[in-house]
Amino acid sequence: MMLHDQELRALALAVIQVEAQSVAALAERIDAHFAAACRLMFACPGRVVVTGMGKSGHIAGKIAATLASTGTPAFFVHPGEASHGDLGMITKQDVVLALSNSGETEEVLTILPIIKRLGVPLIAMTGNPASTLGTLATVHIDVGVAQEACPLGLAPTSSTTAALAMGDALAVSLLEARGFTRDDFALSHPGGSLGKRLLLRVSDIMHTGGEMPAVRETALISEALLEMTEKKLGMTAIVDADNKVAGIFTDGDLRRMLGKNLDIHKTRIDAVMTAHCTTIGIDTMAAEAMQIMEQKRINALIVTDAERRAVGALNMHDLIRAGIV
Repeated sequence: MMLHDQELRALALAVIQVEAQSVAALAERIDAHFAAACRLMFACPGRVVVTGMGKSGHIAGKIAATLASTGTPAFFVHPGEASHGDLGMITKQDVVLALSNSGETEEVLTILPIIKRLGVPLIAMTGNPASTLGTLATVHIDVGVAQEACPLGLAPTSSTTAALAMGDALAVSLLEARGFTRDDFALSHPGGSLGKRLLLRVSDIMHTGGEMPAVRETALISEALLEMTEKKLGMTAIVDADNKVAGIFTDGDLRRMLGKNLDIHKTRIDAVMTAHCTTIGIDTMAAEAMQIMEQKRINALIVTDAERRAVGALNMHDLIRAGIV
């Protein structure tokens, strides 16, 4: 029989509270052992090899991925596969981080003699410091919990959450110690939206050469309109004889001009353009271009070099197509 909504919410809240308490209790274990583990991983000339079985294995895989994406080379090795050939992936230059809540996981213990023979530092993360894994480790980090959130006390819940949080604590501590930056993070995530926001520059997506709309300040309005129509960016740059930006003429300027009864075949574009317009440098991040457009409520920007010469143009659609959202 399905429980009522109130009962479901009460059960869910109980789980959150138990797991939150388990994570909060870890603060007392951020001690000399934790610092020693950080120092071993920081000084590692090879990679951090993370291993674990079952639910601990899933957490170990996530910790390895987090380490690798935050400046600490790492990968996951399944302990069952390790005893059938994958141990060859571990070298004397590496550090092993092994996860086991009980500290007695058979598949993990099976590979310990080889790890010891290689002389590889072993960091253990268990819920039992007196366990076999805990006592044989170079450094042991206690991630034990008072209780699982599972009412049967069987399914790993609080224990896996605590291990995951401790793994994040290691990764972020190492990130700070290495001076890892947002640009470094982007380099390891080039295909993601964050990578695009951090790596993509205006110069990568702007329209240049024959695709860039631009007319001299002496041009007639009709000539500027033809340029806008041909280049299809909803704007044109207005430049002087040295190709320096004198202003911009946009679709909005055109709408405002319509009520002035001007002869577009006789009136110069500099009479109706927006002078002192906002421009952007060629090496500026594309994400900053998006921010400028949103703040100033404009849809296009002229790209300039250090001498304020027009070298390109881009609009909001270019940024959206590039994934800068």
